Amino acid sequence: QVQLVESGGGLVQAGGSLRLSCAASELTLNNYAVGWFRQAPGKERLFVAAIRRSGVGIYHADAVKGRFTISRDNAKNTVHLHMNFLKPEDTAVYYCAADRRVSVAGSDYDYWGQGTQVTVSS
Repeated sequence: QVQLVESGGGLVQAGGSLRLSCAASELTLNNYAVGWFRQAPGKERLFVAAIRRSGVGIYHADAVKGRFTISRDNAKNTVHLHMNFLKPEDTAVYYCAADRRVSVAGSDYDYWGQGTQVTVSS
């Protein structure tokens, strides 16, 4: 059974950094586009960033441009979300998702992780 597992979440002060990781079992993540999404309490799930299988095409939501960076580590079958200059409004559960084709729409992704909590204190 395909599983995506996020890690790296936690509590950080505003202005701090975190690195989230997305790893996969029963799936070669290198062969999939990967997206990161986030959902704050009481709010809809929002696109954060995505990366193509090749790693060449990278997309970031306007709210995180210049602060977050998505990257692939093919040797480790992992995708990272590097988050810098974190703000309290970045507080959310962060999910990674995988699909054959890159998309900014969560509904286009077949595989999802369980999420990791990121809390940014002011």
